[in-house]
Formats: sequence, C-alpha cells, structure tokens
Amino acid sequence: FFYLFLLLRMGVDGAKSFNRTMEKLPQSFAMEPQDQTAVVGSRVTLPCRVVNKSGQLQWTKDDFGLGTHRNLSGFERYSMVGSDEEGDFSLDIFPVMLDDDAKYQCQVGPGKFGTPGIRSRFATLMVLVPPEPPKIVQGDFMVTTEDREIELECVSIGGRPVAEITWIDGLGNVLVKGIEYMKEALPDARRFTAKSILKLTPKKEHHNTIFTCQAQNTADRTYRSARLKLEVKYAPKVSVKIISGDRIVEGTDVRFRCHADANPPEVSYKWYIGHEMVNGNFSTELVISNISKKFHNAIVECEARNVVGKSEESETLNVHYRPTFRTLPKSVEADLNMVVTLSCDIDSNPVADIVWIHDETGRAVSSLANLTITVTHETAGRYLCKASVLGFPEIETEATVYLKGPPSIISPRQQFGTITDTGQLECEAFSIPQAKHIIWLHNGHEINTSHETGYSIVESVLPEGVKSTLIIYNSQQEHFGGYNCTVINDYGIDFVEIDFVSKGR
Repeated sequence: FFYLFLLLRMGVDGAKSFNRTMEKLPQSFAMEPQDQTAVVGSRVTLPCRVVNKSGQLQWTKDDFGLGTHRNLSGFERYSMVGSDEEGDFSLDIFPVMLDDDAKYQCQVGPGKFGTPGIRSRFATLMVLVPPEPPKIVQGDFMVTTEDREIELECVSIGGRPVAEITWIDGLGNVLVKGIEYMKEALPDARRFTAKSILKLTPKKEHHNTIFTCQAQNTADRTYRSARLKLEVKYAPKVSVKIISGDRIVEGTDVRFRCHADANPPEVSYKWYIGHEMVNGNFSTELVISNISKKFHNAIVECEARNVVGKSEESETLNVHYRPTFRTLPKSVEADLNMVVTLSCDIDSNPVADIVWIHDETGRAVSSLANLTITVTHETAGRYLCKASVLGFPEIETEATVYLKGPPSIISPRQQFGTITDTGQLECEAFSIPQAKHIIWLHNGHEINTSHETGYSIVESVLPEGVKSTLIIYNSQQEHFGGYNCTVINDYGIDFVEIDFVSKGR
C-alpha cells in the first residue's frame, strides 16, 4: 500500500522513474530452500522468496529448468505458490513421488537494466518410500522335526531407506541370535530389498506357535507383518509316576503309570526294571506284585517311541522294609579296663532306631549301632540290642561282655546214683577264658581213664564255660563217697567236693 501510495502521489511520470530506480536495485533472497525429506504421497513445499525481483524466476531440478510460469505446465504435480507482491515463488510438489528425489535450486535471471541474476543454495529433497508388506519365503505353515536346524527367510521389498526386519517367536520374544541380515539395491538405485534369515533349532515348545516377521523403515513406523505357523514333530517326552501311593511297603503291590507327550502321538511303550526289559508289557502301566526289599533302589524305567525317536524316564524305588540283622552281635571276652565294641548291624529302610540295654541294670546305654564299653565288674554282662522301624515289629538280640577271671564251678555239691547202675557225676564251671584242665580225684587219687577201667570222662564246651561228666560203670559200694573236681584256666583255679550218694534200690 505504501508503494501504491507513492505511485499515486508521484503521478505517471514519477512512477515510471521510481520503477526504473527499483529495477536497478540488486536482487536478493529473503528465503532460500533447505534440504528436506518427504514420504511418497505427501506434500512438500520448497520456499523461495525474492526481494527486488526484476529478472525471470524459475526452479531447476537436477539443473533442468522447470519453467517460468507459476503453473509450470508440463509438470502437473508442480506449481509455484505465493504472490508476486510478496516475492514468494515457493515450489509446491503434490503428491510427492520417488522421481522427485533430486537437487533443487531457485534461480532469478538478470534484470532489464543489467541487474545481476541470482541463484539460491541447492536443496536436496530425499523421498522416503515405505516397504512393501514382508513375505516369509517358506509360506505361512511349516512342518519340521525337533532338533533339526531350519531356516526361515523374510523378504521386504522397495523400502527407502532399507527396511528393518524383526523376528518374534510365539511367546512374544524378540529374537536376536541366529539371524543373518542382507540388503540389495533395486534397479532404480534408490529403493532396497531387505532379507533376514533366521536359523532356528526347533524344540517341543515351538510346536503350534507362530513366528512373526515385522518390517518397517522411517517412511512408515507402522510395522507390517508376515506370520508362519510351525508344526514340530518330536520324540516322546516321558514322565513316570507311582499311582499306588506315596509310600512303598514290602509285601504290597506297586503300580506305575507312564505318560508320553509326543508328535505324532502314536507311541509304543517298553518297561525295564534294573535295566532288564519286562517281557510282554507294552502298555502305559506296570504292576509289581508283593514287592520285596530286593527292589529297594531298583530303577523302573519307561521307554516310549514314535516315528521321530524314543526317550526314557525312570523312577528309583524307595521300598520300606522291616529291620533284620545283617550279622548278629558277638560276645567278647576282655580283661579289666579293656575297651571293647559290640556291633548291631541292622538292615532296614528307613534306618532303624537302635537302643542298647544293659540287662543287669535295665538301663539304656546307647543309641548307636556300635557300642563301646570300658570293661569293669559293673559294665560286664549281657547287652540287648533292640531295633525298631515305624510300621514294623521290633527285633532284638543279645551279646555278652565277659570279664576274664578264674573259673567258678556251679554244679550241685551232692549228686546221686544207684548200685550196679552206670552213675554220672557232672562238674560244670563258668570259665572265661575256657578251662585248660579238669581233674577228677577220688579218695585223694586222680582218676586216669587211660589206666583205670570202670571210668570214662566226657568234656563238653559250653558258651560260658565247660562241663566234665565222670561216668562210673557198674557202680559198687566203693564208688560212692567224695569226689574232687578241679578246674584250671589261665586266670586261676576252682575246685569242689562232690558227694556221690547211693539212692539204694
């Protein structure tokens, strides 16, 4: 308006003079185009505003002129927008296409009075292209076998920049291992094909899961996806369970069940006990009747097989059985203050509770299998070992700790016989250690059976000593009367007078 006001005030001649003055002023850019990026199909405007424009203005694309008229005939998607009054000749492109990816410049030619032409800086328009939806080369369904490596290939075509490809498994996990990524330029040298190869060793848990390939680039951050369902054939996964109860007790029947998860599900079964096959049993159940302790810690194994392969699972048996003595405790002979050990070796499951009881005092002296004793007059004697397991009868046995010493004769001092019968006199002695000599005397004379007829002597070893039996054949009156029995061991001597009395007829 100020310019129009001046023209009105100056008149026609004055206006012409003013225009000539303006045309002689140097041309300059108030605004120049900048580098931009645009997505195919969008609108982009490259700004160009000129001050003191006196020459013709045009835009160039890769140094090719687009024309001087605002409608840019011949380029239907291009136009110069703005107003002459404001010196605005911005280049508008809609819709943007890949071919618009170029270097642009706003140029103004020389004015009528020799005003120099001007050129803007070059502005690069980079056109971005979303990739086509990705495709998995193997299709949308694949059948494979467990533990055999496979390759899944995902292809995304036409992206600029090249598409990023992401693999996601059926559990929603982003996969980062075993992936090979490649890119390849298309013939237009602007767009790219992206390939991602996933190397995978399928497992049972991948069966009937969906693997997803996602592709996107900066032109469109919305993921585009392709999916593949994976069917995995796998050998049986076996579990063995005891279904007859948690506790296995000897004498009961034990039932086992075998479960196999397999694909394909057609499965055959075999049972093994202690690595020996159970003949004739190819079902999912096994029964051991009247189980005994020999099965304790035995391994029961179920083998299941399908066309893919076989697998096994086992159960180690824990058989509860009653206590028994592996070996009986042995009595011992010891000197005073000697240390001795009695052993109570019990076989049972679970481990038996053991108690040692000193029989003479009735006192429990130990709960260990091995009882250690310092031998004295008070500690010598009989000891009971008792073993118990919950749910079974208690067992017990005994052993004696003998204190070594002189023998002690325990036979009755008066014994009887009948004239003309065969008489017997017994001399029994407690002797630890065993007696070395037993001597019979009659009327002060030692009886020697090797020289005297009518007598014989029989000696018997007893658990705690010895017994000597003097046999008198055809007893007569002179055979009756007093007999001396003397017993000797390493620790001393004992003797008694036994009166042989006639009972008469």
